[in-house]
Amino acid sequence: MRYLSLLLLLLVTLLPVAAGAETRCLDSEGEAAIVNGDVPSAKAEAINRAKWNAIEEAVGVDVKAQSVVQNLMMVDESISKQVNGSVKNFKILSAKQQEDTMKVALKACVEPGKAKDAVAGLALNNAVSVFVLAKDPTGNASGYQETNLLSQALIDKLVERGFTVTDAAAAQALNDKAVESAIRGGNLLGLRGLMYKFLTNVMLIGKVDYTVSTKRGEDIGYGLSMPFNNVTARFTYRLISKDSNGQLVILAAGSEQGKGLAGNVADAASESLKDVAGKVTAPVVEKVAAHLKASTRKVLVKVQGVKELSDNFAVKEVLQGLSWVTGVDERGLGEFTVGYPENSIYLANSIRQKENFRLIGFTPATVTVEYRK
Repeated sequence: MRYLSLLLLLLVTLLPVAAGAETRCLDSEGEAAIVNGDVPSAKAEAINRAKWNAIEEAVGVDVKAQSVVQNLMMVDESISKQVNGSVKNFKILSAKQQEDTMKVALKACVEPGKAKDAVAGLALNNAVSVFVLAKDPTGNASGYQETNLLSQALIDKLVERGFTVTDAAAAQALNDKAVESAIRGGNLLGLRGLMYKFLTNVMLIGKVDYTVSTKRGEDIGYGLSMPFNNVTARFTYRLISKDSNGQLVILAAGSEQGKGLAGNVADAASESLKDVAGKVTAPVVEKVAAHLKASTRKVLVKVQGVKELSDNFAVKEVLQGLSWVTGVDERGLGEFTVGYPENSIYLANSIRQKENFRLIGFTPATVTVEYRK
């Protein structure tokens, strides 16, 4: 009996490990350009891209890394390691050269838990997922409506400030019960999947409830009746991000209400939502901007081939013009400190895209390139 109890205890202990080690085997494709006739390197890069595509499919992302990193190369050593750690094994099904392109098809067996960690490394601080649900004010429909004036106002303002925004509610990526749980109880676990899905490190999640204070035609005393419907909209929200350890944290939380008057309930609700939007849009966007500023780190960019002061000016001008760069300080001839709020792999790839630059080396803290006039 004692041995049976020990065996059961061992099984219970190992079950989570076994569950976490489950794999998904997926068919995937990747391609890469053949540069200077180097077919082996193109094939290796195509295989890595096929592996990465399998990882993204296993996680279920909607926003592909390829869409935010032009000509994504696995230059980041940490990401290369994560690719190899996430893909337990793979089998090449075909490898074909078509003119200057190598195309590879393979079957990759991916461990979802490690795949999520790999994808999380490419999530963006300047990308925001907005998930705002509003109940039907007329009571004719159950649950929440995904599209509403408030979410659109927030999205428009964020886009205006230069953020990349995904309307997660329109994608029906989360149900209203999970939203209620996150807002009322602080249970953020259900939101982690949205971070993976949209490659974002920032999420605004909220809900709108309506109260019809007085109805049109209602007796308000002294023989008078209410000429309009009076509706109050209450918006409750949380702004969520991730800390350095990948744990979800609440950047801000709050609530706001607005009032609206109109001849019918739907119009009055719209007016009340406009009132709320006018009150919360600017403060919420400022909080997102403050988070992005706080996330900015310093990356050392070493540029070989800079021999004159004029070259230094030319390189600095290029660096200042890159997406998401917040500032560039000269440290000397061919050395710059770049303010950057994202994973520095994006910075490395952005520099690499410039005509006169060739990527030589990369670490999370340092990017080394060669400058050719």
